Amino acid sequence: MERRAFRLNGFAVTIGLLVLGGALAAAGLAIGVEALAGAAILWGVIFVIVATGFTVINPNEAKVVQFLGRYVGSVNDAGFQWVAPLTTKQRVTLRVRNFETAKLKVNDADGNPVDIAAVVVYKVVDTARAAFSVDDYEEYVAIQSEAAVRHLATSHPYDSHVEGRTSLRDGAEVAEELTAELRERTGLAGVEVLEARITHLAYAPEIAQAMLVRQQAAQVVAARAHIVEGAVGMVGLALDRLSEQGVVELDEERKAQMVSNLLVVLCGDRATQPVVNAGSLYA
Repeated sequence: MERRAFRLNGFAVTIGLLVLGGALAAAGLAIGVEALAGAAILWGVIFVIVATGFTVINPNEAKVVQFLGRYVGSVNDAGFQWVAPLTTKQRVTLRVRNFETAKLKVNDADGNPVDIAAVVVYKVVDTARAAFSVDDYEEYVAIQSEAAVRHLATSHPYDSHVEGRTSLRDGAEVAEELTAELRERTGLAGVEVLEARITHLAYAPEIAQAMLVRQQAAQVVAARAHIVEGAVGMVGLALDRLSEQGVVELDEERKAQMVSNLLVVLCGDRATQPVVNAGSLYA
């Protein structure tokens, strides 16, 4: 787990080194030339050792500090800092990052091949895990993102024909599910996924034309169903009004014929040609 490393202001430590050098020089001069040379050597050794602890940290950046292979803490205070000497310092960015997965060809829940891609927005929240839990947290996030997108695509159909069933085209629900899965997958690497959203979704080229015909047929059927529903209501209203106002009395056979004619007129996809009956209605 991440913890804060011991650190001091780098400028303060530099001033302290200069003061120490001046004190050693004064003491050497007071004792003699040989003592001055010894003080200079001592100060040089101290300077070299202390200088290994200096580091510069940029905004939204952290340094993971190790001493002889042991993790001693992380520093994320921007500026010129000094940490324990003789340590190695690994840079880890805390900036928000994003990348887009490659277009993947996956079979959806109905077995149809689809091309899908997603964009993932994330940032490092635990520098220790990002540095030591995985070899490369950026590559880890990329691979886990592709795995999560594949799993998402196989869990839902491209287009749902059943009410209440989530499809890949339901952007908000699918994005929330993908984000939750990625957070669970990448938590090990000290990474928090802020958002994951599908950016490309299409049927694979080999079935795209067939699926387009299917979608068009589904739309035609839905439109016809809506037309028939409205036509039946209009026919029922016409018969009720004729009966209520006593315009004409029709037996069941003539009602059936009238219903048939009205449905043909209302539901037909072409203009109808009226036929005027000049004789008796029952002729």
